[in-house]
Amino acid sequence: MKIAILGAGSLGCVIGGVLTEAGQEVWLINRHETRVAHLRQHGLLMRVGEVDRRVAVQAAVRADEVGPVDLVVVLVKSFHTDEAMAQSLALLGPQTCVLSLQNGLGHEDILARHVGRERVLVGRTYVGGSPLGEGHVIAGYLGKDTHMGELDGALTERVQRIAHMFNAAGLQTVVSQNIMGTVWDKLLINVATGAITAITGLSYGLLYAQPQLQALGLAAVQEAMAVARAQGVSLSITDPLFAWTKAGAGLGHDFKTSMLQSLEKGSVTEIDYVNGAVVSLGARLGVATPVNSALLALVKGLESRLAEGPMLKGPCVARQARAHPGGSPRRRPS
Repeated sequence: MKIAILGAGSLGCVIGGVLTEAGQEVWLINRHETRVAHLRQHGLLMRVGEVDRRVAVQAAVRADEVGPVDLVVVLVKSFHTDEAMAQSLALLGPQTCVLSLQNGLGHEDILARHVGRERVLVGRTYVGGSPLGEGHVIAGYLGKDTHMGELDGALTERVQRIAHMFNAAGLQTVVSQNIMGTVWDKLLINVATGAITAITGLSYGLLYAQPQLQALGLAAVQEAMAVARAQGVSLSITDPLFAWTKAGAGLGHDFKTSMLQSLEKGSVTEIDYVNGAVVSLGARLGVATPVNSALLALVKGLESRLAEGPMLKGPCVARQARAHPGGSPRRRPS
């Protein structure tokens, strides 16, 4: 199968790398020319457990370098979905399917405007990818589920064929007949840890050592579950603690969420499509969401500082480190 990974960041490289190793024709599409040049010259280095594996990959900056494919896996940041798909119509052939594995809510409607609703599949993945350097990623896919399905829940031949191909590559995948419930299940995972790590700058090892932060994450998940129930969504996750635990299952001490990675790179986050979606829907449905509202406000505040440059040392200390390089900041007199 010829596959395009639209948005080949860390997670896209992991999924694309694993599928490439399994013999599929995969193209990693990334808008950064230097990254694409590095992947073409040196390949992709994936760290699985304690072992690095080098994979020879195909990479491109533009869709017209790739041409029509059988499957487009969309992994661009939520706020880039509209622009990225509009610029990637060269990937479409008569039978091309477009599968969103993005975080958050609402991507299927954006994609449908460009490619037609009949082409769109939706999925969620618990596979993790975290950067170690240019062309070098932590590949957290062993034992991590991926779910995909048709928007109407039908068990079509095409979605089962794609799921079989993922499974054959080692990406543990199931077809869901309640894909929007599955989307919400994954949203609960992102609600549990994403904003909290973005605000604190903590990797998973340090995050899970803090019981106060666990209590905060559980409260955010409880609110999101209340919103989902008010919308009539059937969830498979019934215990907020499951969402909190699932978020970090199988991932290393140094693993960072995509929301934290975005801030450290100087990019805005997907907060509007995660906690922000919970807050917006809650307001419409009459469900109070004070914890998610606070997390949303704090992350938006951090985003407003991005003009000062990437938060390379974590959001809480980056500004002080820039202001006082090589030493501790002076305290103001009390």
